[in-house]
Amino acid sequence: MQNNTRSLDGLSRRQVLRSGAAYLAGALLWSPHGLAAALLPTPPQTVGPFYPNVLPLDTDNDLVTIQGSTASAVGQITHVFGRMTDVDGRPVRNARVEIWQCDAFGRYIHTRDAGRGRRDGNFQGYGQTVTDADGQYRFRTIQPVAYSGRAPHIHFAIHGHGFAPLTTQMYIAGAPENADDFLLNSIQNSAARQALIVTLQPRPELEPEALGGQFNIVLGNS
Repeated sequence: MQNNTRSLDGLSRRQVLRSGAAYLAGALLWSPHGLAAALLPTPPQTVGPFYPNVLPLDTDNDLVTIQGSTASAVGQITHVFGRMTDVDGRPVRNARVEIWQCDAFGRYIHTRDAGRGRRDGNFQGYGQTVTDADGQYRFRTIQPVAYSGRAPHIHFAIHGHGFAPLTTQMYIAGAPENADDFLLNSIQNSAARQALIVTLQPRPELEPEALGGQFNIVLGNS
């Protein structure tokens, strides 16, 4: 994992992510999902065609600023955080969490996606982290955007010992494209479908003008 020490308007990346972790610790105590949702395994979703076929040199959990660059990605800065548990509510430690998503122009960092117009070279597009002792993880990224045929979403892949790997997708509450997204609506169980939909709200305590959303992940039995 790379060192998060780049400056963010006077704060280091490490400070921003630590301050978010402090918020997360409190937020988890007041999870709107409660115990019942925590026992429902997060439904799987397809990996999709644009998992990076060549990983970027910078693969940390801050996708907004690339190491060695002074510019930031285009888009609304968004903190995505959550807690990973098993179906009994026990934290899953040391799990590797990967995310990837398109940039603000709808482009992925994949060679097959090279012909769809402008790409934001300042957006990392892919990141990874490891859950801590309480099963917590977090990412600093941009608010996902819609593109042709798909609602705004972020891809997740989770790997580790003692559980089956999970690939899924996180969607945004209130996005009008949710109603027509074929992958989201392929989940027949309404509670399972709702578990993939996250509300983003202003989180100035994490970072000025940033959004934040809590996406808890429940791993089924291996």
